[in-house]
Amino acid sequence: MNIVIIGSGNAATVLGRKFKTAGHAIVQIISRNASQASELAYEWDTESANYLSLINRDADVYLIAVTDSAIPSVVADLRLPGKVIAHTAASVPMEVLKHVSTHYGVFYPLQSLIKEMNELPEIPIFIDGNDEFARRTLEKLAHSISFDHVLPAGDEQRIKMHIAAVIVNNFVNHLYTLIEDYCRKEGLDFKQLVPLIEETASRLEKASPKDVQTGPAIRGDQVTIDKHLEILEGHPRLKELYGAITASIRHSG
Repeated sequence: MNIVIIGSGNAATVLGRKFKTAGHAIVQIISRNASQASELAYEWDTESANYLSLINRDADVYLIAVTDSAIPSVVADLRLPGKVIAHTAASVPMEVLKHVSTHYGVFYPLQSLIKEMNELPEIPIFIDGNDEFARRTLEKLAHSISFDHVLPAGDEQRIKMHIAAVIVNNFVNHLYTLIEDYCRKEGLDFKQLVPLIEETASRLEKASPKDVQTGPAIRGDQVTIDKHLEILEGHPRLKELYGAITASIRHSG
């Protein structure tokens, strides 16, 4: 397919690389960030533009990969009659595109994407379309870069999945940030915890999180919990979270 990508951030970059690897042609990259657009255009041997008024109108698919809050302003004056246009946001309704074209939808990659990825990850893609043509086109595009992980998802399902993604990714990473700070203050090496993190994550490929839960909370080991809370007196934010999560684990058990 011939694709125009609007945006030059992490999602636009990683998806663009996967499209190129899959044999698609990126005929244009459009971004208000001129330097980033030029860099991607050079990498993908294509053209760049900084204004939507210069958009190439001969592509098959137009993909808007910008921040959620920027989508309404990006599409406000955009008109692409007869073309398939989609955005990549989980929390933005598909209908925001209804005035742009008769064929519109969503192409949501469920993955934390950064430009610096050395390898292109396997990305589950959630798609939706307002009509059969949009759905089939976006589904075909999704299968070309994510063979076994393409799923239909309407607005309500996507935002619910986004909540889950925020918690398991962003919230958990924030805990890592707090623990890294704790380790630094206590003279410990956070990197020594990485094998433990990787082992726990790997178990989830074959088992339910509930079935692999370990630790003093699930065992009801109050002696150890009290010792931990005493040590955490000097780390009030971490102590508060420790107490709340311990209570939640006990309740779920």
